Amino acid sequence: MWVLYALLSALFAALTSILAKIGIKEINSNLATAIRTVVVLFMAWGIVFITGKQHDIIRIGQKSWLFLILSGCATGLSWLFYYKALQMGEASKVVPIDKFSVVISMVMAFVFLGEAADVKSIIGGLLITAGTFVLIL
Repeated sequence: MWVLYALLSALFAALTSILAKIGIKEINSNLATAIRTVVVLFMAWGIVFITGKQHDIIRIGQKSWLFLILSGCATGLSWLFYYKALQMGEASKVVPIDKFSVVISMVMAFVFLGEAADVKSIIGGLLITAGTFVLIL
């Protein structure tokens, strides 16, 4: 089931990029990011309330709060830089370079989370890296 969710994530991430590229043509990229963030905020809290999970907030520990806040800061910075790059560059080049985050995430998962680095993961990461550098050069 997780593969289906990952594929849906990829589909909507692709839509995000194309819709954003069209939407930021005549406005400041930071303003566009703020608008996007408000929409995401309402959607996320809407789902929390629809599923009745709002009461679980009191069960969140300090460590989880810290890492969720840090993750939110990283997301915000990622979105700000992404929208600026998307506004200045071609989506067909910006998006694949942004997706180099896949390789960075894989390396961090191996190093910090102790996940196994199998042959398929390493080959896939190397291919993504090669593709990213082809676009940059």
